[in-house]
Amino acid sequence: MSQEAKNFDAIYEGAIEPGKEPKKLFREVYNGAITAVSYAEILLNKAIRKYGPDHPVGYPDTAYYLPVIRCLSGEEVKKLGDLPPILNRMRAQIKSELTFENARLAGEATWYAAEIIEALRYLKYDPEKPLAPEPWTGFIGDPVVRRFGIKMVDWTIPGEAVIIGRAKDSKKLAKIVNDLMSKGFMLFLCDEVIEQLLEENIKLGVDYIAYPLGNFTQVVHAANYALRAGMMFGGIAPGLREEHRDYQRRRVRAFVLYLGEHDMVKTAACMGAIFVGFPVITDQELAEDEQIPDWFISQPDYDKMVQTALEVRGIKLTITEIDIPINFGPAFEGETIRKGDMYVEMGGQRTTAFELVRTVGEDEIEDGKIEVVGPEIDEFKEGDRLPLGIIVDIYGRKMQEDFEGVLERRIHDFINYGEGLWHTGQRAINWLRISKEAVAKGFKFRHYGEILIAKMKEEFPAIVDRVQVTIYTDPEQVEEKIKIAREKYRQRDERLKGLTDESVDTFYSCVLCQSFAPNHVCIVTPERVGLCGAVSWLDAKASYEINNAGPNQPIPKGEAIDPVKGMWKSVNEYVYKNSNRNLEEVNIYSMMDKPMTSCGCFEAIMAIVPECNGIMITTREHGGMTPCGMTFSTLAGSIGGGVQTPGFMGIGRSYIVSKKFIPADGGIARIVWMPKELKEFLREDFVKRSVEEGLGEDFIDKIADETVGTTAEEILPFLEEKGHPALTMDPLM
Repeated sequence: MSQEAKNFDAIYEGAIEPGKEPKKLFREVYNGAITAVSYAEILLNKAIRKYGPDHPVGYPDTAYYLPVIRCLSGEEVKKLGDLPPILNRMRAQIKSELTFENARLAGEATWYAAEIIEALRYLKYDPEKPLAPEPWTGFIGDPVVRRFGIKMVDWTIPGEAVIIGRAKDSKKLAKIVNDLMSKGFMLFLCDEVIEQLLEENIKLGVDYIAYPLGNFTQVVHAANYALRAGMMFGGIAPGLREEHRDYQRRRVRAFVLYLGEHDMVKTAACMGAIFVGFPVITDQELAEDEQIPDWFISQPDYDKMVQTALEVRGIKLTITEIDIPINFGPAFEGETIRKGDMYVEMGGQRTTAFELVRTVGEDEIEDGKIEVVGPEIDEFKEGDRLPLGIIVDIYGRKMQEDFEGVLERRIHDFINYGEGLWHTGQRAINWLRISKEAVAKGFKFRHYGEILIAKMKEEFPAIVDRVQVTIYTDPEQVEEKIKIAREKYRQRDERLKGLTDESVDTFYSCVLCQSFAPNHVCIVTPERVGLCGAVSWLDAKASYEINNAGPNQPIPKGEAIDPVKGMWKSVNEYVYKNSNRNLEEVNIYSMMDKPMTSCGCFEAIMAIVPECNGIMITTREHGGMTPCGMTFSTLAGSIGGGVQTPGFMGIGRSYIVSKKFIPADGGIARIVWMPKELKEFLREDFVKRSVEEGLGEDFIDKIADETVGTTAEEILPFLEEKGHPALTMDPLM
């Protein structure tokens, strides 16, 4: 055993007292592992006979081959013939001597076997014919893992709960799941618990970060999801087995709830979870010598199961109880309320609507006051469209006007945390819906106020002392108050216009993603938003004012080494120290020469297209191929984890229309390809920037997208026909 393995395995030492080894449990694990590996061998041999050893094998939408195997061994499984020696090695790893160490190794072998069994199901994968109909997910692709990356690293998602088996009581199971959802947990569900929850009308699916994986061996998709986090966000190279186990134990705060009668294969799979540091809590009555303290624990009382899991996993939560009649938590943030499900809607260019956070004096506010000016929701009929105004008044001794926009943008998150509530946009282009189900449970407009008061105080305790919320539904009042809001927006925009990189003497760091990417450092400037798109210079400044020991720290600009490429001595010194001395220099305005590192939470990725003397940009939402020959997932797997990769760089979408968009490399004139969705998303601002750069209003239409082609050869004739400027610029390389 390696020294690293010994260090990691020290966490298991002393778990079992001599003479109290759970031999029955270890025997069950041994038999389950043998069964799983044997079943995998049968299916694999059958597949090789049918398709041949050179037939490709893998999951869709991932750059990590078969992630369990790729992560723990480093092997790139590409064809069926790669699998027999791996499976033989796993069989040899299963030992009949009933020890805790051997049980854990048998658990690892079970994960390998399950991964192989599941991968074989995708041999003839057709995206038009999903293997699992909604809401079942089966394998979860890289885009989904990255979609929730930022919430994993900032602990908005405080942990992951894997629930397998069949609960004794479906209503008590629903209560457990609602409790976990309200706490913001990511859920992975397998076996009959899925049907039980659907019977109780619990909302499941990707939008609720509650993944109904499927049955039997599909629980491995919880494992391959977790293991990809270490490769994506942690920058840990595939095959560094003990480093990955250590990362899972420290960073991915997961546990397993094992419900119902035990099955030897499921038990062996649970031991695989223990192998990487995830404890297992079962609802079965077990004798003391059938358990492993801190690792395999009996808790038959469903009312105590979640608390037991949190305590064993070391997860401590501080959650403010909000007096509203609906479930509330980050799990509901992705919920979509379609027209047929809505009771009322507001804004969205259909009616007048706005939201405003403003700073007021100590004598202008009554803490906790909520007032609805106009009809309440029960005075409207189903399907109505109505005006809406939300004004959040805040007093705080340390509150500043520059913080208003930061807090205002969080209205989007806070409202979306409510089950049956939907919010998009901001300022006077917001759009809200409330579902029929939420209204049936008793939701009223005043409950918006309850949510906003509680969350503003919880999230911003250092600057928010008092909060008052006024909800306007009276049409005349909405039209009157929106004038106040628009004047406030105008004043803010005027202040922001003066915020350029040259006009400030301080940049800010963001090391929030170091929870998952330990060597990554983001540098946020007025004209370069954070890679995730969620942290602007004002956000970082406000964050530092709120918590001066937090993830955003000031970096005085000082002496510029190269103002064109964007290199500063002070930035280099900060990055070197805070990247664990992995990065000595960084250019903020270049992707070709010492670019900023990328974490894994970026909104978009830039990559060179040498054949066109330009660059392409793809997004997490675009799942297709790109002219650099890689999908977003493959690109992200190559550049994430805090690695500096010249010619490739993760970015926030809004950086594309910044005046500081890679000026050292030619700026926006270098862009030769973008997904159509991104072009439309940026169109208005992009056209404005194009005119400023002398490229003309039609430059955006000279940029190719997937309707033109997805290879350099396909898009080059289009670029030549349109006279794209990149073709006549100095060579990129």
